[in-house]
Amino acid sequence: MAKLFFRYAAMNAGKSTALLQVAHNYEERGHRVRLFTAQIDDRYGRGTITSRLGPQREAEVFGPETDFLALPLQLPEVSCVLIDEAQFLLKPQVWALHELAHVRNVPVICYGLRTDFQGELFPGSATLLALADEMDEMKTICDCGRKATMNMRVDANNRKVTEGNQVEIGGNARYRAVCGRCFRQQA
Repeated sequence: MAKLFFRYAAMNAGKSTALLQVAHNYEERGHRVRLFTAQIDDRYGRGTITSRLGPQREAEVFGPETDFLALPLQLPEVSCVLIDEAQFLLKPQVWALHELAHVRNVPVICYGLRTDFQGELFPGSATLLALADEMDEMKTICDCGRKATMNMRVDANNRKVTEGNQVEIGGNARYRAVCGRCFRQQA
């Protein structure tokens, strides 16, 4: 029986790297995978999953209008669906991915952030936390050496930003993965 997986972490934990490795493992054994990334994420170009280590790969994009159940995503043609930037999924999309796993028997592995720069759940992440059959927290560390669990938005002077839109695409120049203590102390 297939499952819906959610692999989450703060930024810079290797989520995209892990996704690319899983895709490689399936394909090396002759299986076909479908890769998706958020349409809104254009840091490395639309439709590209890129690891900070360098590997990258073209992927299909999902946006608010994407209906995963309308796409040809079933066995034996597709052995696994892999989704990067899963925090940007909408609640109905997560429910559709749950159906893919439990009705069509296609494993779905989602990688994404759990919370935003204010410590609030993203809608996609909240629904994945509710519906995923298995969840794995991927680890990264804060500058202080503790486990980083928070995503801190910073300005051009590296000062913590506490207000703004939930979604603002950016990388290392805009966000830092920090532990809860550093997140609180840098308020």
